[in-house]
Amino acid sequence: MIYSIRHETKYRYSDSVMLGQNQACLQPGTFPGQSCEDFTLEISPEPVVRRPWTDYFGNRIWYFAFDQPHDQLIVTALSRLRRDPPLPIDPKTSPGWEESRDRLRYPIDQECRQAVQFTAESPYVRYLTEAEEFARLSFPSGRPLLAAVIDLTARIYTDFEYDPTATVLQTPTIEVLRRRRGVCQDFAHLQISCLRSLGLAARYVSGYLLTDAPPGGTKLVGADASHAWISVFCPGRGWVDFDPTNNCIPQHRHLTAAWGRDYGDVAPIRGVFVGGGRHAMSVAVDVVEVKTFETTL
Repeated sequence: MIYSIRHETKYRYSDSVMLGQNQACLQPGTFPGQSCEDFTLEISPEPVVRRPWTDYFGNRIWYFAFDQPHDQLIVTALSRLRRDPPLPIDPKTSPGWEESRDRLRYPIDQECRQAVQFTAESPYVRYLTEAEEFARLSFPSGRPLLAAVIDLTARIYTDFEYDPTATVLQTPTIEVLRRRRGVCQDFAHLQISCLRSLGLAARYVSGYLLTDAPPGGTKLVGADASHAWISVFCPGRGWVDFDPTNNCIPQHRHLTAAWGRDYGDVAPIRGVFVGGGRHAMSVAVDVVEVKTFETTL
C-alpha cells in the first residue's frame, strides 16, 4: 500500500513572536516493511534557518528558527509512504517471558545489548509497583512472551476507557492506572511501564492510523489523527508492535513516524520562543490510501 499523509499544525499568538527555535519530528522513518518515498516540510513564515539531523534513535528531525516577528506559525508535513503488512507471528512459538527478561539482564548478542536501554525508566515512564502487579496477571510463569503481551494489550483495552478529557500531557501514569481512563499516549506509557517493571524492553511508537468514513457518510478532511502505540523486544524475533488503544497488532493501517523511550523523545513539534503572549494550537491530519499493490505467487 502507498499512503499520502498531510499533518498540519497551526499556532496563533496574541502578541508577536520575535525569536523562535523549533524542532519537528514529523518525517516518517524507513525500515523493513515501510519506506518513506517522499517528504516535504512546509513552514510559514519561512524560517531563516532549517536543517535536518538524525537523533540517537535514528529518527529524522528538522530544526528551524526565526528572527522576524510573526503572530502565526503553520507547519505542514507532507509524506508519501509505502507500507507492507508485517509478517504474521505465532505468539506461542515466542520464547518464555522469563527467558526474554533474562536475556536482557545478561545480553550476549548485539541485538539484546541494543534493546537493554529500553528496559530503563525514562521521563514519562517510571517503574511502578502497581503497574507490575497489573501486568503479572498476564505473565504467569512460562508463558510465551508475545502471548503474554497480547493478553496485557487486551486487558488495557477492556479495563480502561478512552477519554480525551481525562488527562493532559503531564498526567502521571500512576493516575491513569488508578482512574482507568486516558488516551492513546497514556495507554502506551502504561503498557510500557508494565513491561519495563517486569524487566522487559519496550519502546514508544508515534505515527498515524488510517480511519474510515462513517457508514453512509463521507470521510471528513482532517479527521485522521496522530496515534501512539508500543513495540516489544522479543529475542530472536526483534521488535513487535502492539496497540493497546485498539487491542490489535498493528498492520498496514498503522504508519510509523518515529520511536523512542517515551513521548518526550518523539513529540511532533517542540520549541522555545520570545514574545507571543497567549497562544492556541490546532492540528489536522489526513491519511489517504493512494495505491494498493497485489502480490501473486
